[in-house]
Amino acid sequence: MIEFQLDPTSGVATYLQLVQQVRDALRLGLLDPGDRLPTAQQVVARLAINPNTVLKAYRDLEREGLVRGRPGMGTFVIRSLPATDPAAQRRILAAMTDLLRSARSAGLGPDDIESIYRTAVRNCFTEGVA
Repeated sequence: MIEFQLDPTSGVATYLQLVQQVRDALRLGLLDPGDRLPTAQQVVARLAINPNTVLKAYRDLEREGLVRGRPGMGTFVIRSLPATDPAAQRRILAAMTDLLRSARSAGLGPDDIESIYRTAVRNCFTEGVA
């Protein structure tokens, strides 16, 4: 089951953070069709957020056709997202985790690392674009 985490400094609405974490888990194969999401009550207890925030996130995911609520049973994944090669994902995740640990050891904070990451992504995906 997915364990949601919030970043209060991100500037991203809480419900959108939940939605994005479910999308990421689907894309990485960490959630599969048939898997159950935590109940709103479980998320509220763990993160100390408003239940309507969780319900809004789940409604958005339902509108996207990714999950479906079953009254009295919970919210279940009904569709995955297209993924790349799982082995490649695992290798890249491991490499990025090592790189992030090195960045933390060098004294960089989350904001520094995010700035570097966003710049690297921009540079990588604009190469060769006229």
